[in-house]
Amino acid sequence: MSDRRQGARPPRVLLPRRRVGPFQAVLGRVLAANLLLLVIVLVVYAGRGGYRDGAGGPLSMLDCWYYATVTASTTGYGDITPVSPAARLVNIVVITPLRVMFLIVLVGTTLEVLAERTRDELRQNRWRNRVRDHYVVAGYGTKGRSAVKALLHMGVRHDLIVVVDPDPRAVGDAAEKGFVGIVGDATRSAVLKRAGVPTARQVVVATARDDTAVLVTLTARQLNPGAGIQASVRESENAPLVRQSGADHVVTSSEAAGRMLGMSTTHPHVSEIIEDLLDQGSGLDLRERPVHPGEVGGPITATRQPALALVRDGRLLPYDDRACAVLREGDRVVVATSSPRLRPWSLGEQEDDDGAADDGGDAGDR
Repeated sequence: MSDRRQGARPPRVLLPRRRVGPFQAVLGRVLAANLLLLVIVLVVYAGRGGYRDGAGGPLSMLDCWYYATVTASTTGYGDITPVSPAARLVNIVVITPLRVMFLIVLVGTTLEVLAERTRDELRQNRWRNRVRDHYVVAGYGTKGRSAVKALLHMGVRHDLIVVVDPDPRAVGDAAEKGFVGIVGDATRSAVLKRAGVPTARQVVVATARDDTAVLVTLTARQLNPGAGIQASVRESENAPLVRQSGADHVVTSSEAAGRMLGMSTTHPHVSEIIEDLLDQGSGLDLRERPVHPGEVGGPITATRQPALALVRDGRLLPYDDRACAVLREGDRVVVATSSPRLRPWSLGEQEDDDGAADDGGDAGDR
C-alpha cells in the first residue's frame, strides 16, 4: 500500500498518562518557588555576617527574605550585597543555581511543553523497542470497544492492546483507559508500523466500512504474515474479499444481528443465551483451553466443564463427532463456563486446574 497520499497526516502515538488538573499544576509551581526562596533565605541568614546592608545594621530575617526575593527575581536593587569572600562564594555556588531554578519555575509553562514533548518521544521510542506479541485493534467504534472489552475479560493486559483510529477523540478515550492509541488511517502501512503490527500477535479489524476492512487486512497481512487477523464486515458478500486479503476469521455483523432477531421470535431463551455468550465476563462464557492430562483417552463428554467442540490439527469438530470419543494429547476443547457473579445455569466448576490465567494466556490463539 502506498503511503504517499496527498494530505495524509503522520500518525500520532498517545500513551496512557496521569492527568494533572490546572489548579494542581499551578499549586505545585507556587510551592516549588516558595521552597526555593526559603532555601535562599536560610543560606543568606546563616551567612548574614558577610553581607552589607545599605541602610546599616545587621541583616534580619526580613532582610534575608527581601534579598532572596529581589535576587531570585533578578530585580537586584543592590542595597544588600555580599562583601565577604565566603558570602560571594555562596552566591556563586548556591544562590545563582537556585536563582536559575526559580526562573525555570516561573517560566515553566513553555519549558513544560518542551519537556513533555521530549518525554513523549522517549516513552514512544522505549515502547516501540519493547512491544512484542501485542494486540492491535483497528477501529475504536462500537465493534472495536466491544472487542477490547472481550480481550480484557480473557486476561489480556491493558499495555498489550494498541488502538488505531483516525478520530483523535476516540484514541484519546482509549489512552485515558490505559491503552496505547495511534491517531491515523489504518489502511496506511506507516500507521500500522507505528502500531507495531510487524511484531503483533493478533490484529482485530473493526472498521466501520467493509472496503476499509479489506484494505486494513491486506496491509496488515503484508506487514506480518504470521499474525492472526480477525475482521468484521457488515455484508456477507464482502466476507470472501476480506478472507482473500488475509483474514483468518471474518464476522458478519449485520447478518449476525438479523439471525439473532429472527431467533428471538421463536426461541427467545436461546437468543438470550447466545447474547450472553457474546458478553464476556457476565453469565455464560465460552473458552478454549488445552485438554488436561487426566482427560486424555476419555470422551469429550467426560471433561470437567461442558464441552461444545474439539480443536484437533487446526480443525474444529462438534462435540458429537466420532473423533471426539477419544481425546488426544495436544487437543483443545471449547468449554462453557459461568461467571462467579452471575450463575443462572449449573455448569460445574468455574475454573479448571490451569485457572483463568491459562485462558488469558491462550487468548491470542487462532
